[in-house]
Amino acid sequence: MDNTEKSRPGVAVGPTNEFSLFFRVKPGESASLREALSALQDTPGYRPGDYGMAIATIHEARFVLFDDDRQLAFITSFDGPWDAYMEDFFTSGPTLELFDVIFRHSEGYTGLPDMAALRAFILGAQQSAAAYARNYGGTVKEIRRAQRVYAAFEKVLDHPDAAEALQHPALRPLLDEAAD
Repeated sequence: MDNTEKSRPGVAVGPTNEFSLFFRVKPGESASLREALSALQDTPGYRPGDYGMAIATIHEARFVLFDDDRQLAFITSFDGPWDAYMEDFFTSGPTLELFDVIFRHSEGYTGLPDMAALRAFILGAQQSAAAYARNYGGTVKEIRRAQRVYAAFEKVLDHPDAAEALQHPALRPLLDEAAD
């Protein structure tokens, strides 16, 4: 790990990093902020059950209003280096605009297009987790690939000619795992 990596925020588990931001909500803006969060939640890629966020390395992301709506937390985990994640965020177009609508309700936010100020705003709000654990390994890309392989395997199992082909000894470990 070089000094650049050491200076980056968040705790890593394998290839995945946690990222937690905490903001103070501008007085009187919690209702507008809740509306902005609701609009984000209804945006393709962010709706429950949608899995197409613009930043494809994100495992999950959440916004939490707390302290009687006076504070806002943004908590996520992502794969890869922090700089690459931030670059994806800053160049994601629609995602950046959606977050602009949310962040404008936070104290200290000066808005777009000043990327240096936005980067400083984000780093100023970041707090590394005191502890971070994951219940699964793999990157988002690996997990999505595993889901595709599983779906393809299910199709093979459903094929009428599969029984004979699946008798091959080389497939035994795969079949044992599938039986679990």
